Amino acid sequence: MKIISRIGASGAIIAVMLAASPAISQSFLDRGKDLLKGLGGGSTTGAAALSVGEIAGGLKDALRVGSERVVSTLGRADGFNKSSDVHIPLPGSLKTVQSMLNKVGMSSLTDDLELRLNRAAEAAVPKASKLFGNAIAQMTIEDAKAILNGPKDSATKYFQGKMSGPLMGEMKPIVNSQLSQVGAIASYDKMIGQYKSIPFVPDAKANLTNHVLEKAIAGVFLYLGREEAAIRENPAKRTTDLLKKVFNR
Repeated sequence: MKIISRIGASGAIIAVMLAASPAISQSFLDRGKDLLKGLGGGSTTGAAALSVGEIAGGLKDALRVGSERVVSTLGRADGFNKSSDVHIPLPGSLKTVQSMLNKVGMSSLTDDLELRLNRAAEAAVPKASKLFGNAIAQMTIEDAKAILNGPKDSATKYFQGKMSGPLMGEMKPIVNSQLSQVGAIASYDKMIGQYKSIPFVPDAKANLTNHVLEKAIAGVFLYLGREEAAIRENPAKRTTDLLKKVFNR
């Protein structure tokens, strides 16, 4: 069977890569290389039983399932706040403020602001899921080769490169809005006001929007990398019929 669709060809390669488990990874890599050899118009090995549409659909299912899991985990109350991995602390530029207020018994002010920063990230994360389709559409055969021959988080790194900019643009107005809605701006102003009332303290300020954006996007890709590994290594994570059909081969 000749694979003539660029997205389908890329999907075949990545589907093979994502399907590999530790016990059978070499066989899947070998099949992936067979597919690569066939992209120029020759026949492929092991792809004939699946249509191009099914292979591309399997890849899209994997990305959809992975992104939905990330959003459902992080895009809810305490998704960031109670995570030991992606909890958002105060910006480094406010560490002096935090330390000084703690000393005078006002740690509740910094704790309150920190909670509200996490709440803003939790509200912004759902914007991430719709961008995966755009990244897939841009995938080239060269990209797919690099992913196939790279480390096991190569797909995540690829999407991180393609999506970080768009995510920043999509999420920034949401973060700005949420910082105000969840009371982070008022909390920040109150905290800084109390800090400045302490004699001889140095000036301090922070860009809350950029801080939350950077931490939120880093959290999305940390969790996406885990989903990539889970789909590749754990058959139980292949939760749709198409995922099972493509990735269990």
